[in-house]
Amino acid sequence: MTMYELILKKKRGGALTSEEINWMVREYTNGCIPDYQMSAMLMAVCFQKMNTEETTALTLAMADSGDRMDLSSIKGIKVDKHSTGGVGDKTSLVLAPLVASLGIPVAKMSGRGLGHTGGTIDKLESISGFRTSLSEEEFLKNVADIHIAIAGQTKNLAPADKKLYALRDVTGTVDNLSLIASSIMSKKLASGADAIVLDVKAGDGAFMKTPREAEALARMMIQIGEKAGKAMTAVISDMNQPLGNAVGNALELEEVIATLKGHGPEDLTELVFTLGACMLLSAKAADSMEDAEKKLQDALFSGKAYGKFLEFVKAQGGNTDQVEDPCLLPQASLRMEVYADREGFVTGIHTEEIGRICLLLGGGRAVKEDPIDPAVGIVLHRKIGDFVKKGDSIATICANDKTKCQAAGDRLKAAYEYGDRSLEERKIVYEVIH
Repeated sequence: MTMYELILKKKRGGALTSEEINWMVREYTNGCIPDYQMSAMLMAVCFQKMNTEETTALTLAMADSGDRMDLSSIKGIKVDKHSTGGVGDKTSLVLAPLVASLGIPVAKMSGRGLGHTGGTIDKLESISGFRTSLSEEEFLKNVADIHIAIAGQTKNLAPADKKLYALRDVTGTVDNLSLIASSIMSKKLASGADAIVLDVKAGDGAFMKTPREAEALARMMIQIGEKAGKAMTAVISDMNQPLGNAVGNALELEEVIATLKGHGPEDLTELVFTLGACMLLSAKAADSMEDAEKKLQDALFSGKAYGKFLEFVKAQGGNTDQVEDPCLLPQASLRMEVYADREGFVTGIHTEEIGRICLLLGGGRAVKEDPIDPAVGIVLHRKIGDFVKKGDSIATICANDKTKCQAAGDRLKAAYEYGDRSLEERKIVYEVIH
């Protein structure tokens, strides 16, 4: 077979066989197929789409393009969680120690932030000394000993996806369900968990803008995972406003610590309990969602989860003094209040714009090589449904550059929408798909 023939076949609406997809992924990963031909194939996929069999074959081929993490030495059902990304999404940092505190092994490979979405690894590195690069042996030992490890990819996991994603990013071929689903699931399958819980975001700050689009992606990923023998669950959650109140690495970490101490934002806490309950059910550690949530609440409000977080930070070299006193985390030199310019109810927050304002301040990266300032970001004081008077503070900007701070203030003020009536209370969880 030749790549030219496969491009023509897909362009004309044909379905590629597993053999053809395996060959294509292998040859592209090895550098035998040039980018211009793979770009043509990706565009053909965007126009003609892929069926379930093709999508599954593409996922498995990418998962098998490098190493696979072997978690078989760890006792119990290993459960992983993946979020499709959002603004202020620090869920994993609360969820992983909470679930681990109940004896369920959480072996999590996480990524760095890019664009308007933040990364779990960047947030953890706000803690001085915290190591996100662990050897495979150290990673497995931590999960076996204390039931939790969170690290950047320590192995050559799904290298085909790395190459394909970089190409999709510059050829306008990101927004295809099959390509999105196979990219996410190839990394999850290669990471070795027995069960996977997906947090699929929907809204202004998410890639999928509506719950319906998010559900379509979730069902596709569930189908792929089940075909690969994994237990799958998906939660469709809201991203029409930032999750919690803090956006920015050290600021979000401070909110994580508050949540683990039992006094975090309601939306973050509710989402953590829902995702955690799904993880407990997947691990066969609870009889029902209600039973699972009760166990999670007990672990959170008793301080057990916070204790596990301290243990986790210490095991990966982090300074636990900064956890016990968050004032020791990186602090911005400038703080500026942003005030409402009219009276009314907050009816909307342009969430992606909030993420981009954090990027402007230096709290994110436009390209992978960009450095990050862990201290900068935004703390929201008003969210959708809240009533404000003209002159009330709606947010605080934390910055280390006066010019950027002022520009961020102007943009943040414009990101808020107001109305004369309060909207109905917004759900944080739209649907749970088992």
